Amino acid sequence: MARRALSLFLLVLQSSCLGYRSPLSVFKRVKETTRSFPNECLGTSRPVIPIDSSDFALDIRMPGVTPKQSDTYICMSLRLPTDEEAFVIDFKPRASMDTVHHMLLFGCNMPASTGSYWFCDEGTCTDKANILYAWARNAPPTRLPKGVGFRVGGDTGSKYFVLQVHYGDISAFRDNHKDCSGVSLHLTRLPQPLIAGMYLLMSVDTVIPAGEKVVNSDISCHYKNYPTHVFAYRVHTHHLGKVVSGYRVRNGQWTLIGRQSPQLPQAFYPVEHPVDVSFGDILAARCVFTGEGRSEATHIGGTSTDEMCNLYIMYYMEAKHAISFMTCTQNVAPDMFRTIPREANIPIPVKSDVIMTHGHHKETENKDKPSLPQQPKREEEEVLDQDFHVEEALDWPGVYLLPGQVSGVALDLKNNLVIFHRGDHVWDGNSFDSKFVYQQRGLGPIEEDTILVIDPNNAAVLHSSGKNLFYLPHGLSVDKDGNYWVTDVALHQVFKLDPNSKEGPLLILGRSMQPGSDQNHFCQPTDVAVDPETGIIYVSDGYCNSRIMQFSPTGKFITQWGEASSGSNPNPGQFSVPHSLALVHHLGQLCVADRENGRIQCFRTDTKEFVREIKHASFGRSVFAISYIPGLLFAVNGKPYFGEREPVQGFVMNFSSGEIIGIFKPVRKHFDMPHDIVASEDGTVYIGDAHTNTVWKFTSAEKMEHRSVKKAGIDDQEIKEAEAVVETKMENIPTSELQKMQEKQKLIKDPGLGVSVVLITTLLVIPVVVLLAIAIFIRWKKSRAFGGKGTGGLNLGNFFASRKGYSRKGFDRLSTEGSDQEKDEDDASESEEEYSAPLPTPAPSSS
Repeated sequence: MARRALSLFLLVLQSSCLGYRSPLSVFKRVKETTRSFPNECLGTSRPVIPIDSSDFALDIRMPGVTPKQSDTYICMSLRLPTDEEAFVIDFKPRASMDTVHHMLLFGCNMPASTGSYWFCDEGTCTDKANILYAWARNAPPTRLPKGVGFRVGGDTGSKYFVLQVHYGDISAFRDNHKDCSGVSLHLTRLPQPLIAGMYLLMSVDTVIPAGEKVVNSDISCHYKNYPTHVFAYRVHTHHLGKVVSGYRVRNGQWTLIGRQSPQLPQAFYPVEHPVDVSFGDILAARCVFTGEGRSEATHIGGTSTDEMCNLYIMYYMEAKHAISFMTCTQNVAPDMFRTIPREANIPIPVKSDVIMTHGHHKETENKDKPSLPQQPKREEEEVLDQDFHVEEALDWPGVYLLPGQVSGVALDLKNNLVIFHRGDHVWDGNSFDSKFVYQQRGLGPIEEDTILVIDPNNAAVLHSSGKNLFYLPHGLSVDKDGNYWVTDVALHQVFKLDPNSKEGPLLILGRSMQPGSDQNHFCQPTDVAVDPETGIIYVSDGYCNSRIMQFSPTGKFITQWGEASSGSNPNPGQFSVPHSLALVHHLGQLCVADRENGRIQCFRTDTKEFVREIKHASFGRSVFAISYIPGLLFAVNGKPYFGEREPVQGFVMNFSSGEIIGIFKPVRKHFDMPHDIVASEDGTVYIGDAHTNTVWKFTSAEKMEHRSVKKAGIDDQEIKEAEAVVETKMENIPTSELQKMQEKQKLIKDPGLGVSVVLITTLLVIPVVVLLAIAIFIRWKKSRAFGGKGTGGLNLGNFFASRKGYSRKGFDRLSTEGSDQEKDEDDASESEEEYSAPLPTPAPSSS
């Protein structure tokens, strides 16, 4: 047994990259030696990026590969660009679960190949490979504590980095695109006082009998080195693993290092409480498997039909005693496991819909449900489409701010943009357990300011706050007094904050880290709306409760309404993630973005009665956020499901009719998960994206006061009052300036004229002048030929009408100046001479 364990361990470390071997031995090694990248990988051909005099970044990427078979493991290497000692202090993954199953990064002195990439069944390194980093399934990036780094280079550190990428299901490569997944490293030449290392506990002899309901695999070793401090862990099994737990055992007492389902993202997760390990302690791990569904015994191995039981412990030590890699493949204290905590034997359920709810949808879901046909536009919509057009403000630099995941946007009382973001925290499928309890408390609250006040003109950060308060920010709104109202889905709470105070929240609703469905608890609340007159508070609650809750201004519960959706055609008042709120105060309505039902529902605020539903085929499956300004409702949808065509975009709707009167998308970058939207009354729109960490600014191409306000639901009296104010302000403007402004107004007001008229008129000037010259020349020649004078002035309408097959229609009242008046259909003062040409015969009726 000892010889078998030793041989397997050596095979794992030296030849098969810790057991991750590809079955594709029929593939030949790629012989390329230069690092060339296809067009899809532009920007990755410069692997070394200087940061400052002591720091630099390494971009370690696949050089544009296209796997041809599932379960392909591809490796590539990059030499450390310096012979001096350096320290890796940060990792950033550059991959997506849609393409990559998992990635491992190793340090060694000689890779198994010198080609630009190779298949990993040929080996990873010719010497010992030290694992530095692991990533899987859109997991959050690994964060090293301050002052901690992995030592590389110099006399003792690794000279090469080897990246291994496992491409599990290659259906994403049907289009034969080239993949450039990888990881970016931040390195420094400054010596770090603490050196990071990896301790691997790995089973080498576990056998899982076919049909066996529960099989435990136990590993334990005595620790016989200098003290270490554990700060992160990672678990790994294949399909049969249910839970993996790791402990430090000291004097018979078990202290949890980490416990996780291996079916969730297999990244490094921070320990909930720091754990130190000293000489004489025992490090122990248990993997729980099931053999149900298998027809034969399953052994430890590297293929997908085999199993693995691995616990990676990431630690740091004082630099003078540092050891980069340690392993344990035995069970030196089997009797000790009789007292292992009960939690280690309880499988962690994995909800398949958790990832889907947060943006990773199943391809098969609702695939048979036909999409609604696109309704033809009515004439009213076409007019409004011309009058209201939204486009990205391309000169606004805020698109390059790049905070954390942008979850909320709002406008303060000065019309400054307010952003609510998640800093270095990420919401993924591993953030909550099956009971919606946050699982990453060990990360602590976000250490940077999560609320940013942005200048709407130059995107400068005017003010910031919200440090060390939140775990997973979500909704943001601003009340009439300028207070911020925010929600945190990890804390399951709602906060009222004074932006000018450092005394803490003015009001807190809900219980910290306690999800629930009664009057005192929320379960991942999403948004808040506050009535500007009464101060009544409305909360959409949320991802795991399908309700709207109402509170008094002091936070006392008043009432609630709503229930979970049932079936594919939900009833009014049923929700599937009520995600965003818009208060239509003057109409006494509250509108809700019913996200996963792909619709907007509006209710009366006094009786809670359902008023109406706004739903369009172009919304697709989801509506993420909404914002209201007088007469208009703005919205953003979510990504289409697999096989569907509705793009991610923004919508402008006539609130009275609910009809779409405009759509818009960004030019710079693209929408991925536009999570929140806010509009100002001048037509400026901001959208925050939780996946691209971006905020866009959009502006209306025409002034809001010149749109068809009656059709947009605004009373004519409001416009008259506004015009009176404008006229008063214009009285003191010099006459020349006033004339210029009036000419501009004429061009904008008339829906049939405007800029397009100026363009068309300009384009027509040249041919008209030419034709005029020709006509004059002809008349002159005729008068010379017949010795007489012309009989009347030139009439272009009659000129063309006199030619067979031409109509004079379109040449009436041709003018180079726009008009702010509609043509009066009853005006009969036009000269009958212009209609002297015979009118064309009416076409026969199609009926």
